[in-house]
Amino acid sequence: MATSNRVIKKYPNRRLYDTEISSYITLEEVRQLVLDGEIFEVRDAKTNDDLTRSVLLQIIAEHEQQGAPMFSVPLLTQIIRFYGDALQGLMGPYLERSMQVFLEQQQQFRKQLTSVVGQTPWTMFNELTTRNMDLWQNLQRSLVESANARPAAKPAAEAGTTAGNGSGMGHAHGGAPPRPVPAGAKSGGKSSR
Repeated sequence: MATSNRVIKKYPNRRLYDTEISSYITLEEVRQLVLDGEIFEVRDAKTNDDLTRSVLLQIIAEHEQQGAPMFSVPLLTQIIRFYGDALQGLMGPYLERSMQVFLEQQQQFRKQLTSVVGQTPWTMFNELTTRNMDLWQNLQRSLVESANARPAAKPAAEAGTTAGNGSGMGHAHGGAPPRPVPAGAKSGGKSSR
């Protein structure tokens, strides 16, 4: 097999088999692969479906129950509310980019901390915070602009309603977020006047 990714097979008995070392491994050992920067994928042993995301979510869920959790209840409820929302497609890339900005700032802070010459740590921290705020504002601005520029991302039922109103403008052009369409109201859209 000429794949570059390490393959871990998950069996119906929930056991994980690492094909690279030809041995069963635990969920904690999968976590260690993540910490070591290993690239891998988890596949269902019978169907060959990709189970990587569900295994990673399982690791997160286990660690959230131990010690100090990273995700608060309000944060988790907000994330759940985005499922099925018109902006769901933007949430994943936003979180991904936010994490990338955080990691870049962390690396930059470590570099500056090791090469501190004539600066106090507080001065460095203040400069880093200012730069971080600028990056966040630019990130949010670009996400809002890309949301306004994505009329093709509308659900099919909403696109049909928008196309029938004759204006040619979607919800995103007005600057206000799109309003959710109740389940019973999808087929009975507005008149085309």
